[in-house]
Amino acid sequence: MKKLSEIPAGRKAIIKEIQKDDFFLKLMEMGFIPGEQVKIEQVAPLGDPISVYVAGYNLSLRLNEAESILVEEI
Repeated sequence: MKKLSEIPAGRKAIIKEIQKDDFFLKLMEMGFIPGEQVKIEQVAPLGDPISVYVAGYNLSLRLNEAESILVEEI
């Protein structure tokens, strides 16, 4: 498993686990649920934030938020 922050742009992954930290509830409310497919749409020029497609919409995540999401690349 990898952290979502380690997946390159254009790749898809399946969410396996979300580490329980300050962002846990926020991420769950935004659609980051284990078993959900995500796609990294874009990465900012300096690497932070990243644009992610999940649960039918696009959103931006900071790298420190993306580090708490464990995924399996597909």
